[in-house]
Amino acid sequence: MNLTDKLNKSNIPYVLNEPMSAHTTFKIGGAADIMITVRSVEELKTAVSACKDENIPYMILGNGSNLLVSDDGIEGAVIVLDGDFKEITVDGDTITAGAGAKLSKLCTVALDEALSGLEFAYGIPGSVGGAVYMNAGAYGGEMKDVLLSAIALTADGEVHEIPAAALQLGYRTSVFKTNGEIILFSKYQLHKGDKTAIKEHMDDVMNRRKTKQPLEYPSAGSVFKRPEGAFAGTLIEQCGLKGRTVGGAQVSEKHAGFIINIGGATCDDVMNLVKLVQETVKAETGYFLEREIIRTGRGE
Repeated sequence: MNLTDKLNKSNIPYVLNEPMSAHTTFKIGGAADIMITVRSVEELKTAVSACKDENIPYMILGNGSNLLVSDDGIEGAVIVLDGDFKEITVDGDTITAGAGAKLSKLCTVALDEALSGLEFAYGIPGSVGGAVYMNAGAYGGEMKDVLLSAIALTADGEVHEIPAAALQLGYRTSVFKTNGEIILFSKYQLHKGDKTAIKEHMDDVMNRRKTKQPLEYPSAGSVFKRPEGAFAGTLIEQCGLKGRTVGGAQVSEKHAGFIINIGGATCDDVMNLVKLVQETVKAETGYFLEREIIRTGRGE
């Protein structure tokens, strides 16, 4: 029995040769061999087990907001978390969110409950799972500031809860980058606040994003990690690289830390522009800019 037979037997939906450009904020990427949508932990276990049985590589897709996918697509399966994984529940000042929920939705649920602590994350265009995976942060806050624990699926198919202190949450990193586990849900410790003040803080964060970031173009957010003692965007701008273009990829004229898709950009366009920026900044300032966006797919 092959992979699709096993999925059909369990009534797990899938699509063959699904273009990844439709599932990433960069709007770049060739087709995944198969895209599987799971709606529960049991369906996820079944899909992962079936992939392993057939020696088919698989990856979990969140909102695709930090991904640069190969023009040749992705070999194997891309698994999308839906259904139960989009649920968000509130218990007092604790919120539990599925990994497939949008981070912006988690922030608005917190606002509705007059719970403070997640304002910094409003407008980050990722999924909750992706935000934990990367320890996403902005405007002085990070996920680790409010994260209580994560519930994950181990490589052996076991579900367990990991306290935040054991997640190795650092600058744009977590233990999930190396341990092969899949984030299912996460819990947050917030505190009661004034709803009007929380809303004002969220509006301020969003306004700063709209003012300073090129949200009108497809991108994957900040391309480079912040180097010690400097800011990537400032260094890139100092090197006169604002507006530099390779094919359909351009260093944003609005914020030099962003590379945007100005139309028809390919993965190779972006990677060649990344390399040009890295080499120029290194030569002119001595700083090496480490990539924050994740390149995935064939040819990686």
